[in-house]
Amino acid sequence: MASLLQDQLTTDQDLLLMQEGMPMRKVRSKSWKKLRYFRLQNDGMTVWHARQARGSAKPSFSISDVETIRNGHDSELLRSLAEELPLEQGFTVVFHGRRSNLDLVANSVEEAQIWMRGLQLLVDLVTSMDHQERLDQWLSDWFQRGDKNQDGKMSFQEVQRLLHLMNVEMDQEYAFSLFQAADTSQSGTLEGEEFVQFYKALTKRAEVQELFESFSADGQKLTLLEFLDFLREKQKERDCTSELALELIDRYEPSDSGKLRHVLSMDGFLSYLCSKDGDIFNPACLPIYQDMTQPLNHYFICSSHNTYLVGDQLCGQSSVEGYIRALKRGCRCVEVDVWDGPSGEPVVYHGHTLTSRILFKDVVATVAQYAFQTSDYPVILSLETHCSWEQQQTMARHLTEILGEQLLSTTLDGVLPTQLPSPEELRRKILVKGKKLTLEEDLEYEEEEAEPELEESELALESQFETEPEPQEQNLQNKDKKKKSKPILCPALSSLVIYLKSVSFRSFTHSKEHYHFYEISSFSETKAKRLIKEAGNEFVQHNTWQLSRVYPSGLRTDSSNYNPQELWNAGCQMVAMNMQTAGLEMDICDGHFRQNGGCGYVLKPDFLRDIQSSFHPEKPISPFKAQTLLIQVISGQQLPKVDKTKEGSIVDPLVKVQIFGVRLDTARQETNYVENNGFNPYWGQTLCFRVLVPELAMLRFVVMDYDWKSRNDFIGQYTLPWTCMQQGYRHIHLLSKDGISLRPASIFVYICIQEGLEGDES
Repeated sequence: MASLLQDQLTTDQDLLLMQEGMPMRKVRSKSWKKLRYFRLQNDGMTVWHARQARGSAKPSFSISDVETIRNGHDSELLRSLAEELPLEQGFTVVFHGRRSNLDLVANSVEEAQIWMRGLQLLVDLVTSMDHQERLDQWLSDWFQRGDKNQDGKMSFQEVQRLLHLMNVEMDQEYAFSLFQAADTSQSGTLEGEEFVQFYKALTKRAEVQELFESFSADGQKLTLLEFLDFLREKQKERDCTSELALELIDRYEPSDSGKLRHVLSMDGFLSYLCSKDGDIFNPACLPIYQDMTQPLNHYFICSSHNTYLVGDQLCGQSSVEGYIRALKRGCRCVEVDVWDGPSGEPVVYHGHTLTSRILFKDVVATVAQYAFQTSDYPVILSLETHCSWEQQQTMARHLTEILGEQLLSTTLDGVLPTQLPSPEELRRKILVKGKKLTLEEDLEYEEEEAEPELEESELALESQFETEPEPQEQNLQNKDKKKKSKPILCPALSSLVIYLKSVSFRSFTHSKEHYHFYEISSFSETKAKRLIKEAGNEFVQHNTWQLSRVYPSGLRTDSSNYNPQELWNAGCQMVAMNMQTAGLEMDICDGHFRQNGGCGYVLKPDFLRDIQSSFHPEKPISPFKAQTLLIQVISGQQLPKVDKTKEGSIVDPLVKVQIFGVRLDTARQETNYVENNGFNPYWGQTLCFRVLVPELAMLRFVVMDYDWKSRNDFIGQYTLPWTCMQQGYRHIHLLSKDGISLRPASIFVYICIQEGLEGDES
């Protein structure tokens, strides 16, 4: 593939023109639009820009950081400048993670098309690379960086500088001996394949070689039976058959002769260990593997809070990009705060704050376009409506006209249901969550203009079931009560709320006596946590028949997050997160929803679905079986630098393992740090954890750079559910703070789970 990339760079007309460079306007806002010269570098993997055609250039972005390319018409910012800048000449570079989009406007439609086609071609090439091809490309990138004078050769001085860049502290004599061994042409420099051999010598995995030799009779190869023994004995794949072992040999053995003889070489063995099959995350949990035919309230649902915000809660920017990012990462419940806007058009923003405003109809159009790109399972629009009667009618019209067949506007069979439908039954449907008159009235309601006066009496009863306002709004609303009466609910909008009627929570007893399965209560994180402590089992039972949504405290004006685990422990389905904010809490959320095809729905454990459940998240008692987890943290590979600007600095890595679950299971341990080695550190330390409720446990592996003067610096992390963890010798491929792959950075571990004694009450 790397060679295919080189072929494309020398033959594809778009890529050839991109390598020559072109002037384009970089657009950051309505007032910031500057001309820059953009050029694709010769490696085909990075784009640089300069202020002038021959000026000093600096890196703009790497192709591996790009998710996709959008045309100008799909850019919120470029659309707002359509009168000034032609949309046909514009395009957007969309990055993985939370990095802001890059909006560019070319000098002509043709030039814009050249860049759009060329960039998408490169993104597709990078996306389709396998592990070995990515490694080849990674090596090629390092060679380019190390070859300071760009003559296609590397002197020993350049190699020494490269070792520092690569996080390697090595004895000069030993480094020179490796250099000489790789310099087969005896030219005093390393070229192409010689550099590859130097890298292989540098990355020789003694711990993997030792493991390989312990199962290989001759130390040269693993026969089919030897490999089968390894899979069953060490990888705990006790049901593994000869056919599966043979399939893995065919997949990972690089030599044709090895495949023919049904043997695995050391290179093939290492390739297997670094693959998805050798990953800590069980490949069986990657596709949709759970039962998707149970009622919605039996699932954890990936949910977003104030989805329209891409910054903080007070002055942050509102943007449809928030919805695009949330939906593309598998989020299935998005929030829409709607207020009266100018010219009769409702707007979305965080009320009573300085956050910017976007049109409600633009939000609905964005949801229509992106709802099912990542997952086919239903999307929930959580409406917080603060609009007048007239603008509620406009909202209803936009929802009906823009969403069309996607909008669920009646019960599935047209009659009053007895339980919530399943994700499977609601495939590719968008549901509205919000205030409602009564389900019975809405089934009879025919869309016709109703007199506002007639509805006031109907709403008198309903007013006691108001959605609980979020704290930052409550005080402002109390002040406003004297000035203005509560807006009347418009039946056209009410009729679109089918299964998710918002009601205020009073007590678990009140809910049992007065509420129905199609009603949903919202809780602030503070209230939900208090209820878990005071009445944990009642909360669990409540969540077996009704949906609950939890939202962050109004004091989190910086858009920080809470730990969702505590709420999942009580069976709360919709734990809304500020998805624009990276960190430990979002790592846990992302890790939890990485399973089941990333579809945004995860089936709750059976004890959180049983209406008679005796489970209490604060006091888990039998029949929950404790398990003991042994983790041998063996080694690390190609860990990135924390501060890339410091050429001489080399990390001192340590590994921290955290368990999140019920309170009694929450724990953390860490290894010692390895001094001055981010390239191939070796720890060889074993950590031990005892877990009472593994069905709810999450594991987070964090690699830190030890700093005795201050807090340790973050290098990378990986988080996954206990139930998706594979035993045996496994690689953990690290992710950045933003959840982006740091390949080839990884840690190598040995995982062993032992059944323990029954958990006792404590």
